[in-house]
Amino acid sequence: MAIYNTSSDSSNTAVRAFLTKVGEYYWGESFNTGSGKGKQVWNDIKKYFDNTCAYCGSDDKLQIEHLLMFNRSECGLHHPGNVVPCCNKCNKRTKKADGTYNSWIEHLVNVCPKKDIEKNKLKIEYHIYNSKYKYPKLTDEEVKSIKVISNSLYENIKIEIEKSLRLYKELESYGQSDYY
Repeated sequence: MAIYNTSSDSSNTAVRAFLTKVGEYYWGESFNTGSGKGKQVWNDIKKYFDNTCAYCGSDDKLQIEHLLMFNRSECGLHHPGNVVPCCNKCNKRTKKADGTYNSWIEHLVNVCPKKDIEKNKLKIEYHIYNSKYKYPKLTDEEVKSIKVISNSLYENIKIEIEKSLRLYKELESYGQSDYY
């Protein structure tokens, strides 16, 4: 639970909801990993990775890692071909000097035991590009459209929260809060 909620938190949640819907559009059905068929797919993906972290091989507290990050800058879709099991320790991507996050390959190199880097990279690549859950091959235009919509959604949610606060203050100035 967040200690302090900002308009950016709401905006990020809206972007993730949009990326989930786009991922489900390409997948052709819901990908709710908490229940039903989505949970079965997630368990199948974990089984493919031997119920261990796709990066370091640990079996400690596995969670979902989006290979293409699930945010408005990378616009990785919530899609079976974009998720792998990841331990809590490895599910923290570092940033480069320019402020962008490391790609999943750069992250793999940073956290994986050297002897396993190539093996794990090949296993992840097979999952993304060749498994029955393969990630959709998006055109440059599709990626650009997803990014434009994600950024617009992010900014519009922030604006709506500020407008709502202004409206609340205006109502309060008219004594409307006395009626509640």
